Amino acid sequence: MATVELTMENFEQTITDNGFVIVDFWAPWCGPCKGFAPVYEELSEKYPDIVFAKVNTEEQQQLGAMFNIRSIPTLMIFRDQIILFSEAGALQSSMLEDVISQASALDMDKVREEVATKQQDQESSTTETKVGKVPPGPQS
Repeated sequence: MATVELTMENFEQTITDNGFVIVDFWAPWCGPCKGFAPVYEELSEKYPDIVFAKVNTEEQQQLGAMFNIRSIPTLMIFRDQIILFSEAGALQSSMLEDVISQASALDMDKVREEVATKQQDQESSTTETKVGKVPPGPQS
């Protein structure tokens, strides 16, 4: 399967409609991006059940900003709409295959459980922080 070009218009639907998506944030002027492109294309053919997508950060600056992309290439792996991996830098083929293997092996029920727990902890922490910042009321 060839890589899919992602834009603001199709990004969300691509992530939502596919269980496993790898996104390469890149730019045409980026040397490491150009060097990584053949590796990425080759693996897209090897793993037809995974969507390999690309975001041209020059043309899709809003997507780059949404994901706080500061360095390219940056790879992100989504499974069931959850980001499992995000790393800047071009990976060698064997390294990317290892990351794919690890992401494939994850128990997504456990991952969803961990995400829910972290969100609850963050919400509790935020609430405690807000409560802690409230000045004491007038003394009677």
